[in-house]
Amino acid sequence: MVYGIISQAHREQDNFERLEETIKQPFLAFDPSQTQEPPETDDASSPYAALKEINQDFWGWICIEGTELDYPVMHTPKNGEYYLRRDFDGKDSQNGVPFLSASCYEGCGNYLIYGHNMKNGSMFATLLSYADRAYWEEHPIIRFDTLAASGEYKVLAAFYSEAYPQDAEGVFRYYQYTDVSDASVFEDYVDQVQKAALYDTGVIAVYGDELLTLSTCSYHTKNGRFVVVARKEESPQLG
Repeated sequence: MVYGIISQAHREQDNFERLEETIKQPFLAFDPSQTQEPPETDDASSPYAALKEINQDFWGWICIEGTELDYPVMHTPKNGEYYLRRDFDGKDSQNGVPFLSASCYEGCGNYLIYGHNMKNGSMFATLLSYADRAYWEEHPIIRFDTLAASGEYKVLAAFYSEAYPQDAEGVFRYYQYTDVSDASVFEDYVDQVQKAALYDTGVIAVYGDELLTLSTCSYHTKNGRFVVVARKEESPQLG
């Protein structure tokens, strides 16, 4: 049985590498000296268009340079956890594929992405390393590309949390803050994130900024979670 699990993990990693090879061009690096407005583009001109053709549930690609976190991101609004235990092709998988919260949509203001904390260090396991400030200093940037635009996000906070029972009062349910289009909701979210943060990164977010929230399981408590929140930098569209 152990061999079977290891074999499956290797097959799934090979599959992710195959998907990477289908991307028409690598991540676009953000050049802060670039002042010219990027040209308009559409899904068909995106370097990720090929992956969208393979699977219509494909939404984007997430990567933290120098780590194993380098995966496609899926989105199934009508069945939010469809890829929790399925691979990119929809086959049974212990690893699953990182996926957006069902409540996310283009322009929601806070892309919430879930991924497993695998014992072999794959998927979102590396997020737990952000509990160490030194790790954040080495990996301050998260890259998340969608079909429409490339994105570099500066990590502003990392914290422990949990999936709280419905009757729990006075708790911060970070997973309920995907639509932050309202200024008061945005400011409330950022304020609670900063209060929960394990250390001060010096990175701030103001209303109008786009946020990225990554969530994975943590075993510090029952139904524990570890969360990393980042703020998008200005970046060019893909094309």
